[in-house]
Amino acid sequence: MQKIVIVMPVWNEKENISKMVKELVEIHFPKIDADMHLLVVDNHSTDGTGEVVDGYSKKYKNVKLIQQENKGLGWAYVTGIGYAIKELKADAILEMDGDFQHPPRFVKPMVDAFLDGADYCIGSRYIKGGSIPKEWAFSRKFVSYFGNLFIRLVLLKPNIHDLTTGFRLTRVKGILDQIDLPNLMELNRFAYKVDLLYQSIKLSKKTIEVPLEFEPRIAEKSKFNFKEMVSTFKVAIILGVKDKQKFIKFGMVGGIGFVVNFLFLRLFRGMGLTETLSWAFSTELAIINNYIFNNIWTFKDQEIKGFKQTVFKFLQFNLTSVGAIIIQSIAGPIGVRLVGVQYDALVLALVVLFLVLPYNFTMYNLIIWRKKKT
Repeated sequence: MQKIVIVMPVWNEKENISKMVKELVEIHFPKIDADMHLLVVDNHSTDGTGEVVDGYSKKYKNVKLIQQENKGLGWAYVTGIGYAIKELKADAILEMDGDFQHPPRFVKPMVDAFLDGADYCIGSRYIKGGSIPKEWAFSRKFVSYFGNLFIRLVLLKPNIHDLTTGFRLTRVKGILDQIDLPNLMELNRFAYKVDLLYQSIKLSKKTIEVPLEFEPRIAEKSKFNFKEMVSTFKVAIILGVKDKQKFIKFGMVGGIGFVVNFLFLRLFRGMGLTETLSWAFSTELAIINNYIFNNIWTFKDQEIKGFKQTVFKFLQFNLTSVGAIIIQSIAGPIGVRLVGVQYDALVLALVVLFLVLPYNFTMYNLIIWRKKKT
């Protein structure tokens, strides 16, 4: 049976935590076909929260309390996840708030999705069946919706509808055990969630969203504020730029390849070669250019070295680039016939931008400079 550990950071949540523990352990855990545990991470609350949870840990075998210094939400999760993996031997971790904004009734659908084969389950407020509180002021609804939309655009994750949710279930093997949790960005703020989610999605083979009806807090007030929002946007932008660095370099190398391709296309055509051969030969010279510069710059962290390996990879590079030659040798002449030879530069640009670049980038990552799995 799979062991699922809910990691729940709390600080001065005495009014909420007692109801939360009872509802989870007595009502919802028995309905779930998994070995369910609740790990509460207390940041040395001053209102007696720790004492309340400690009492329940003596009553229920599947409730555990650990304490940590008051460093912030991210550090509380890192501490809890680390403990759940090493000490409790969890198969999956469910991140969950202790203030009922994540209603306990949504734990079962998340676990069921995991048991059905998902590696990463996201409690989503922005898909059918999900929602945000009607009680929220328009300004907060606006910030929540458009802030999430901004992050989706920056990270180029249009297929994921909720990138700022804190209700997430993650498989340990192959995902959480591969992430350097103590070095996540902005661990003192809510913004760490974006970094953790980003890395989890990249490692997950199957990510799904589960509807979540986000609720208003039952007691106290939200700890989210303007500084937290700015920090979250900052992390998203940093990740977005970092994620696209390689593609930006790839595009620049492709730009140089475009110039090489264009100049030799005109040269070969002037030498009397047929249109098809002119496109094919100029494309091959651009491929040689792209191999050299991508190897020493774009994919420098995976640079191909050694004479034998370089030759082998270059031949492999040419084989994978046959597709690019075929694409340009067919699409180029067709485009020239349609708009006229005087517009060959425009035709070449469109063919390279919309057909060749996506094909090459995919092939280079999957075959030539593929990262070895550890």
